[in-house]
Formats: sequence, C-alpha cells, structure tokens
Amino acid sequence: MALAARCFYLQSVKAEHYLDESLKQQRAFRSRQPQRGVILDCRGRVLAASNGVQTIFADPQEIKDPKDTSNELAPVVDMGAHIICQKIHESSSPRFARIKNTTDPVECEAARRIHGIGTYSDWQRHYPMGRLVSNVIGFTGVDGGLEGIEFKYDQALSGSPARNFFLIDPYRRPIRPKEQDGVLTNGVGIILTIDSTIQQFARDELAKRIAEYEAESGVAIVAEPRSGAILAMVSLPDFDPDHVGTTDPNNFRSRAITDSFEPGSILKPIAAAIALDAGVVNTTEKIFCENKPYSGKHNGKSFGTIREYKEYFGDLTVREILMKSSNIGMAKIGQRLDKERLYEGLRLFGFGEKTGIELPGEVDGLLWTPDKWTSYSVARIPWGQEISVTAMQMVRAYCILANGGRLVNPFLVRAIVDNDGKVNQLQQPPPPVGFLIKNDVARWVVGEALVSVVNEGGGKRAKLDKWQVFGKTGTANIAKSDSRGYSQRDYVSSFICGAPAEDPAIVVLVSIRKPNRSLGKHYIGGIVAAPVAARIVERTLTYLGVD
Repeated sequence: MALAARCFYLQSVKAEHYLDESLKQQRAFRSRQPQRGVILDCRGRVLAASNGVQTIFADPQEIKDPKDTSNELAPVVDMGAHIICQKIHESSSPRFARIKNTTDPVECEAARRIHGIGTYSDWQRHYPMGRLVSNVIGFTGVDGGLEGIEFKYDQALSGSPARNFFLIDPYRRPIRPKEQDGVLTNGVGIILTIDSTIQQFARDELAKRIAEYEAESGVAIVAEPRSGAILAMVSLPDFDPDHVGTTDPNNFRSRAITDSFEPGSILKPIAAAIALDAGVVNTTEKIFCENKPYSGKHNGKSFGTIREYKEYFGDLTVREILMKSSNIGMAKIGQRLDKERLYEGLRLFGFGEKTGIELPGEVDGLLWTPDKWTSYSVARIPWGQEISVTAMQMVRAYCILANGGRLVNPFLVRAIVDNDGKVNQLQQPPPPVGFLIKNDVARWVVGEALVSVVNEGGGKRAKLDKWQVFGKTGTANIAKSDSRGYSQRDYVSSFICGAPAEDPAIVVLVSIRKPNRSLGKHYIGGIVAAPVAARIVERTLTYLGVD
C-alpha cells in the first residue's frame, strides 16, 4: 500500500513537476536577438548602427586544463595565452567566459575545433560619428538604450527577440530543432532632423571658443524657424559613445534641455514683443530710461534699484532700448505690462514648460506664477532675472518671432524606417490657427529692433557681408550656490540670432558658461558668443545655398 501510494503521488500529484524537470534535461533553447535599428541624420548619414559579430567564448566546465587550452587558442585569436587563461579563471559564470568579439569566419571556425571553445552570434553597436552627436544619440548598454535617442526610442529600436528550442543529448548537444517561441523582428530605423555637417560647424566653432576662454561648458543650437526642425544641437563637454565606461557621467546629458539658467538680456526682445502686442508701448514713443540708477515704488511697493551696465541713456524708443540693452527701459516696460500680462505672455512663448523635444531629461525651467511675484519681479523679469530657462526654450521663442508670431515646436525625429525599408514621415502636430503675437509686431522686432542690435549695438561682431543678421546679446550673472545673491565672477555669455532677417532660414543660439575672467579677456555675450554664432550662421547658410 505504501508503494502504491508513493507511485500515485509521483505519477499524479507531482506529474507536472517531473515533466518540467525532464523537459529541462531533454531540451535547450538559443535566444535570437534582433538587429537594433539604425539612426540616421537628415541626409542619410549613419549616426548609430548595429553590426553582426561572432563572440568566441570558453566553457570552463568543459576545459580540463585552462593553460593547455589557452596556449592552443592564443595563435587562433591573436591574443596572449596568459590573457585567455585569466579570462577563463576570472569568469563569473561557470559555463561562459567571453574571449573575443570578431567578424572573421575563419577565426571562428578554427576556434570551434578546440574542445571547450564555442562561438555565438551577437550584435555590436557602433557610432561612426563618434563624439559629434553623442549628446543627442546617447548610447546603449546590456539593458538597451541608456541616454539620448537610444533611450527615448529604445523599444522601437530594440525590436522583438525570439527563442529556438532544441532536443538535446545527455551532453546538451542539440539533436534537432523542436519549436520557436516568438517572432524575430528587427528594430525600426530613425531619421533625425540633425544635419551632421551643420553639427560639425557648430561643434568646431563652439569647441574653439570654449578652449580659448577656458570656459566650463557651452551649448550651440541651430534650428529651422518655419518648422522647428533642429539642424544642430551641441553640448560641450561631450563624450565618446564607444567608450562610455571611462567618461564622466556629467558629460552624458544634453545641456541644451537639462540645464536651466537666467537668460539675461536675450529675454528682452520677448518681453518687448509682449508689451507691443498688448499695446502698452508703441514703436515711436520715447521712454525715459533715466540718467542715474532707477529706484522707487510700483503699486505702492519698492522695487529696489536698477542700474545699467555702463552708461545711462535718457529718452529711448523701444528699438533703442533693445539696441542699447537698457535694463531700466525694460523695467519700465515690465511695469507698464504689470505681472498678469507679462506672465501670460511669457507662458504663450513657452517659458515655464518643456518644449517636448524628443530627448529624456528635459526640464521646465522656472517661471513663478504671479501670486509668488514680488514688487521686484515685474521690473526684473523683462531683462532676464528671476526667470530660469533652457537653451531650447530660448530657441523656440526666437523661432516664434522669426516665424512671424506663429507657434513653433522644436523636434528632432523626422521619420521612421520600418523593417521593409519604407520611410514613414512623422507628421508634426499642426500649430494652432492664428498668431501668438501680431504678425507686424514679430516682424518689427526681428526686422527693425534686432537688426539694429547687430548693425549698431552690442551684436556688431555678428555682422556679415552677405546676409543681414538679426540678434541679441545676453550676459547673465550666475547665482551663488552657497549663499544669496549673484556671483560677480561667474557669467553665462549668450548670443541668439538668425538670418536672413527678411526671411529667416535659421535661428542660432550660442551660450558659453563661466568664461575664465582671470585670463583678462572680456566676458560679455557680444564679445564671447556673438562671433561664434556669426561663423556658424555664415558656414550654415553657405552650405544650405541660401542667397
């Protein structure tokens, strides 16, 4: 009876358990990994791709004498026998020790003839452009995409794996295929708006300036204002995506969307456009910009003291306020707008919210709601203090001006390439009907005020012979990290511009953080950043064939 009970228990109660155990002994599976999708620039140049490789490995349990095996394998794989032996001894897996990745079929065939050595197919990610687009593309690891486009579109790029099951003998050698689990589907390809040539222009010019001024970091963006397509997006310092293990992780991020800063004077044209659109100022009236520091009360409360950079200007028009970059003039414009209209206008231009660019890590910046504003705020936000922005937010705002007041949303992904090679253009969401600000206001700010900044004001170093450039300089103190107030040594030097002014084809922003003042050179945006932006504009328009 005990024997019968035991048989019943094994054959009925535990039947499923032992069936599973026997299947594990009778079959094995081999994973088939899909090829990760390619990433291309707008002209079809390869930015990231996966190439097939063979991995030569050792099975430590099958190797009786690692030294003999290593000596036999060494001339085949062109490696030192002591290195191979070390890999076998130090392997964390009892059945697998990676020896070498190779694409040589003769090498693989010779390696397989050695007892305890095997090969399997794998994919290896390559980045032919190296550092050029590293902060946009990102990189991959064993778990897939870890930064940039590789991370944002990891699921689409990865595809779907499959597994082949085999019946095996007692030594786990395959006898015949049994079944397949899943359908192997390669990842899709992605075409970006980035043009590698323009990216190279921007990176070269920015890198030279950062080295010249021993700056901490820098950002350069080139955008197409009509569509919002990003043609170049450089963040320095950057990294080599093929050697991320030796890179400072701080260099992985794209500072154009992850780092916010007080913009300084590059925000003035936006605030001026909001005021003109609201009708609180016009293009012909004179605003008294004082002949001394400006202080007093607004709505019964003190707004502190506002000073100019070097000189005081007296009466100025809005065009002259922007051309001379008058802080006092912008403060008075802000006071005319008052906080509600200024806040709503800045929100319309997209400040205080993400642009929606297709990269991870984008921040909102900082634009307090009016209930948190003080009497100081309305007199300082118009000239770029008490507000924090990203470089991409500033580019979007200037694209709106350059596009005649119409909404522009920046984007990086132009199309998806499916597994059949069909290119599917991605349709960007249509902008709302109408204008964020009046068309004539946007055109006047670009074609009159910002042109005068380049021709007569602080942006003269961005002037070009062939094209009329419009732009605005900006120099912003960096807030202290260990106490209240602003550093008097650390600045963000910026210049944002576009050309041709009559029909803008591109908008370019250059922002350089912490140029080294101990070098005895200047630090203002018109000197540090404007020449860089001008060279990027000139090289880009020549390359694009713009007349």
